[in-house]
Amino acid sequence: MALISFEDLEGLDDEQVDDDVTDSSEPMDDEEQDRMYAHWQAVGRTHHVAVPTEMRAPIEEMTRRNQSAEREQVPFVTISRHEKLGEVLYEERVYPPGKWACVSKADALYEQSISNGFMKLMRFICKENSTGRYLGMSVPVVNEITMADDGTNFMKDVLTAYYLPAEYQDVPPQPTDPDIRIIQRDSIRVITRVFYGTTTEETISRQISNLWELLGNSEDLLRDRYMIAVYENPGVPQRRNEIWFIRRGP
Repeated sequence: MALISFEDLEGLDDEQVDDDVTDSSEPMDDEEQDRMYAHWQAVGRTHHVAVPTEMRAPIEEMTRRNQSAEREQVPFVTISRHEKLGEVLYEERVYPPGKWACVSKADALYEQSISNGFMKLMRFICKENSTGRYLGMSVPVVNEITMADDGTNFMKDVLTAYYLPAEYQDVPPQPTDPDIRIIQRDSIRVITRVFYGTTTEETISRQISNLWELLGNSEDLLRDRYMIAVYENPGVPQRRNEIWFIRRGP
């Protein structure tokens, strides 16, 4: 099971979105909008979420924009890279302080929380903000989970965070949705490992276990909180994600 995210919006093939829909100034016609919205309703059903009618405009906006513009990379510095036989096992990175738009959801399933949270952020990105402008997309979108006391199950609350593009870092646009908060996040140092495929509670738990096996016991890393970075189209069978372990302290 995959999640609805910004890459879904650019994952439509040529039969779903015409090749000439590349100029963000050219709106789609009604038939195209209806076809695209029906597609995303179908996607939503596989994720156990409803795609409300107010998502029609953000879906169209982000689809057109993503076809004609680069997505901004969240800045970071690589501290070290650990390899074996030419394969990168994991990296250590530092992400600088920055402003993020964040929303928390606590639905029955992890996939529902991520999907519903990001639909809110989509509307914020697509003009439901104090500037009235499309803000642009940044990657990765980061989902933060907290572990239950047993150390194996996820708490229901999931935080989904979108890094504000550089031009908005000094004076961030304010959301019209009260569920979205603009947060100044401190610098964070993380151990990251790439994995491919779907992001569900089951697959994430497996990735957490795999990385702990590589690292061994470490008192410098948090065990009650992890992050999942999403980069690519969930329609791609072997799409790229990362699990992030968080170092304690500065």
